[in-house]
Amino acid sequence: MGNVIVVTKRIQITSVLPEAYKSVASLHKVVQQAAADAGLAPTLLELVRIRASQINGCSYCIDTHSRDALKLGESQRRLLLLPAWRESGLFTEAERVALALTEEVTRLSETRDVPDALYEEATQVFTEEQYVAVMWTIGVINMLNRFGVPSHKPLPEQVS
Repeated sequence: MGNVIVVTKRIQITSVLPEAYKSVASLHKVVQQAAADAGLAPTLLELVRIRASQINGCSYCIDTHSRDALKLGESQRRLLLLPAWRESGLFTEAERVALALTEEVTRLSETRDVPDALYEEATQVFTEEQYVAVMWTIGVINMLNRFGVPSHKPLPEQVS
């Protein structure tokens, strides 16, 4: 049996220093626009955010970005199979490369680097601008996860 985390009220890191959080939100918007300008599908970015959040155990971000993905037309089936994306056969080449990058970068303490073969594949699949937008998306969601998890950021009371 694993450790069970009891959700307790904690200081909300993003609420106590709202100007810093607003800066992160602005960064998110810049990255989102760069991704759109580079021609990346918004659903690909949501898959990246969800997968990183799954690895990091950020329930708030998993919930938020799963709902966002559904609103963008993502299928419930693909969201349910996201942890098994390699085996499912349901994801495009670009999505598979983005998800592989997400896993490597999110687990840097274990992986130490993005393997050269994955980097080469990424530069074949993505333009330079797309690659950079994917990497920034991974970085921003990992930063947000690192605020949400230790804060025990609560889920919204009502989900639409």
